Amino acid sequence: MDETNQMMSMMSESAQGPMAGMDMAMVQRCIEACSACEQACTMCSGSMMSMEGMSGSAMCMNCAETCNTMMRMMLRPLPMNERDMAAMMAMLQATSVMCRACADDCSAMGDSAYATMCAQVCRNCADACDAMTASMKPMMTA
Repeated sequence: MDETNQMMSMMSESAQGPMAGMDMAMVQRCIEACSACEQACTMCSGSMMSMEGMSGSAMCMNCAETCNTMMRMMLRPLPMNERDMAAMMAMLQATSVMCRACADDCSAMGDSAYATMCAQVCRNCADACDAMTASMKPMMTA
């Protein structure tokens, strides 16, 4: 069993309460999108630091931190009640908003290959967070 399948299996086994019905492949995609976004934003910010007159992008650094926090939150195998799910959904929404803002910021950077790549990875992460949020809504009882 490869590492990804093993991790999904472990996450499925630890899911309890409302999370027991969660699509673990979607969870894995969201975790991977957050990880990729954290890396892309860190690289993009670092590349901007080496440009004359640029001190790095605070937006990229903030986005990297937000994605890291979201990823770690999804990796914690704990039984979730509705309050935990509401917090998770709020964090997913915040991550999506941060990723879209960072994508817009990087798109405005012009010719930078790092910024172009970062913008696309940020959009992908926002889409993954939005899909995860949508999949969780039916699990909430209102």
